[in-house]
Amino acid sequence: MAAYRYCEAVTGLQARNFSYGIRLLPEPKRLAMSALYALARRVDDIGDGDLPADRKAEALVRTRELVDEVRSGTVAEDDTDPIKVALADAARRFPIPLGGFDELIDGVEMDLKGAEYQTYEELKVYCRCVAGAIGRLSLGVYGCDDPERGARYADTLGLALQLTNILRDLREDALNGRTYLPTEDLVRFGCEQGFALSKPPAGADFTGLVAFEAARAQAAFEEGLRLLPMLDRRSRACTAAMAGIYHRLLGRIAADPESVLRGRVSLPGWEKAYVALSGLAGGRS
Repeated sequence: MAAYRYCEAVTGLQARNFSYGIRLLPEPKRLAMSALYALARRVDDIGDGDLPADRKAEALVRTRELVDEVRSGTVAEDDTDPIKVALADAARRFPIPLGGFDELIDGVEMDLKGAEYQTYEELKVYCRCVAGAIGRLSLGVYGCDDPERGARYADTLGLALQLTNILRDLREDALNGRTYLPTEDLVRFGCEQGFALSKPPAGADFTGLVAFEAARAQAAFEEGLRLLPMLDRRSRACTAAMAGIYHRLLGRIAADPESVLRGRVSLPGWEKAYVALSGLAGGRS
């Protein structure tokens, strides 16, 4: 239980949007989800951290080995890594498709290589790795009436969430030397100069670019939310809450595109709580 408490602490401190959703789950599922998040966070922190590239690559290799150890069922209960211990217990209790972590690591390796995406189809591959994989891992905890269709909808919902993240973090990523939006879209809207400034590039149709990408994210939300009826009430509420928070963020970005160049767009705590309660009441938030 101490290992799970550690994972819950990581989740509460590092992922407020995610933690609002999983609060709605019964304890066994909530604990398992915190273990999933804690390892996913470790992978993200490796990618975003200050270590040299070769040290990051080594850390990702060690994380793959951790996943292999969990997969083989050989993690000792007195192992000193609480995340490994919690995830191993969760994997014994739930049919978690641990290959999702391998995909997540693949996505972080794309970041380390400085990958850019020429087309939307290329970007979707990245989104499947870093977001869709989390949705499919989560389905292993939630359970689903139709696992095959559910996995497809989870991928699409993950795409919606990641596109929203990309829009929200447009300037922050640019300052870190990263560009995620497809090159073909940047060219189409005259935004090849990037987003390192607090105002749109001169002569660019920045509003048009954001509207175009937001419409893609909206379509992905509409399709991905077809997952909800396949889940039990509490899992449905959890998913609706997390999706609802990001959907509201998307709406704010679409209403004021230049806000993403001025700082990170976010929702106040009271609004996140409202969205979570709406999900529990059966709404789509």
